[in-house]
Formats: sequence, structure tokens, C-alpha cells
Amino acid sequence: MPRTEDRGGRRVLAVDPGLTRCGFAVVDMSAQRTGTFVHVQVSGTNADEALERRVLRIMETAEELIERFRPDVVAVERVFAQNNAPTVVGTAQATGVVIAAAARRGIPVAWHTPSEVKAAVTGDGSADKESVNRMVVRILRLDAPPRPADAADALALAVCHGWRGGVAGVNAAERTSTHSGSKPSRASAPGALTPAQQAWRRAETASRAPSPGKSRSTGRPGGARSR
Repeated sequence: MPRTEDRGGRRVLAVDPGLTRCGFAVVDMSAQRTGTFVHVQVSGTNADEALERRVLRIMETAEELIERFRPDVVAVERVFAQNNAPTVVGTAQATGVVIAAAARRGIPVAWHTPSEVKAAVTGDGSADKESVNRMVVRILRLDAPPRPADAADALALAVCHGWRGGVAGVNAAERTSTHSGSKPSRASAPGALTPAQQAWRRAETASRAPSPGKSRSTGRPGGARSR
């Protein structure tokens, strides 16, 4: 399959990491910041399998998709969680093999938090899943929301990276430090951002401000879901 950059755009492989369910999505982002759906899948492993087999299966899936779709960048969701150690460990293990597969092939890796994805796609860093799903359907011109939830999350992540760092004018990697989540760089010229991206910038600023009764350390209201 031809690399997207040969056609004036970039191809994003987005990964919503987890050992039980790992969402993978491939989206082509044009130089005009429009997204085209290419592929989505959720690869899972059983909790009763040996850990090394579970990790290996996620790695093999990542490698197969990288070889098949030849992405220009791999975008990974960075999940904050403090109250569920098994979830954190499993997510970290899945993340590690995915980014190793990318690094082996010289493919850059970018990181985005859940609130950054929501802000980029909907303009609201605290948007609910249904709002995100509706925008993913609209942006990628899909017939229906992707299922299960991990598939939709991966597609939203791909769109987020395409708008934040996958095309000219915004460089997600430039101001990213140790997978702490990328930040927008300056646009190359006034008006270079789309209205949706301008809304993202406003929402992103608001989402980073502390709010009463809500911890900033989780990244997901109520903690991360089981992965």
C-alpha cells in the first residue's frame, strides 16, 4: 500500500493500549487536515493466558499492522491512573511492545492524553464518549460509530494526532517530553488552523486548568477502565 506522504499527506497508526483489549486504527491525514478512514481493529488477549504470550500477541499485531499499512507515525494514548495497579502495568506492557515495534522500523512515536484527544475531536476536553463517537463518525465520514469502544478511541486518537501534529503547522513531537503528552506548537501562519483546531486550542487551555472535585492525575473521570 503506498505511503500517504507520497500523496501529500501522512498516515497515522493510532494505538489505544491494553493487554485485554488493544485498539488499533489507521487514518490518512491530508495536507488539508482532512481524515480518511483506512482500518480499525481491536486485538484482545485472555487474562488466563501466560503474560509472555499476551505481550507477544500484542507485539505481533503491532508489527503486522506496521508492515501492512506502513504508517508515517505511531500515536499512542497516554493514560494516567493511580488506583488500579494491574491496569497500569498491563497498559504499560502493551505500550512498550508497540513503541518498540515502531522504533525498530524508525517510525516516530507521539503521545496524547485522553483529555487532549477529546479536546481535539470535540472542542471539549471533558466530552463524553458518545460526543467523541459522533464527531469521529462525522470527521471520517463513517456510516456508523465504530465498535467496540476501544476502536472508537483509537480512531479519535488518530484524528487528534493528525490535527495536532500529523500535518503542516502543528508539530506534536517538538514540545513533547518523555511521553508526557504533546502540546501544540505555533501555527506557521495566522489562520493556518481550522475552526475545529482553534476550538481545540481553547478547550485544551481550559482542560489543563484545575477544577473543583476533579483530579488532574487520572486523565479519565473515575480512573482508567480495565484493560
